[in-house]
Amino acid sequence: MFETFDHTADLGLRVAGNSLNELFAEAAAGLTSLIVADVGSVAVSRERTVNLSSPDLEYLYFDWLSELLFLFESEGWLTASADVEITGNSIGGVVRGEEFCEERHRRSHEVKAITYHALSLDSHLQNGREIWTAEVIVDI
Repeated sequence: MFETFDHTADLGLRVAGNSLNELFAEAAAGLTSLIVADVGSVAVSRERTVNLSSPDLEYLYFDWLSELLFLFESEGWLTASADVEITGNSIGGVVRGEEFCEERHRRSHEVKAITYHALSLDSHLQNGREIWTAEVIVDI
């Protein structure tokens, strides 16, 4: 589950998942929802592998979103879905999607950067189950 929230002149992205892997996968779709108005318009026609390591999980989350944004900025890549495996402070993932197409994808926002402002990632128990949550502010 992901949702956006207003933050001064920027946007926030709040994500929740039943596991750390699910959280990162949802964050990929959440980022795409900031770029295009309808995530459902992004076809799952290609896939690519993304592998990253960072000093801790919060930085890994930041780096994951930054890498996906870089792929959009440099290649027009839009992520429709992701399967990820977090091991320690590393992520291996397969992202599925396609390149941006003016005829099929309506832009929502111009996402300039992922920021460290209000970056958070943690887990808590809810009804006896561990739930992971994360927030990040994106510069638009």
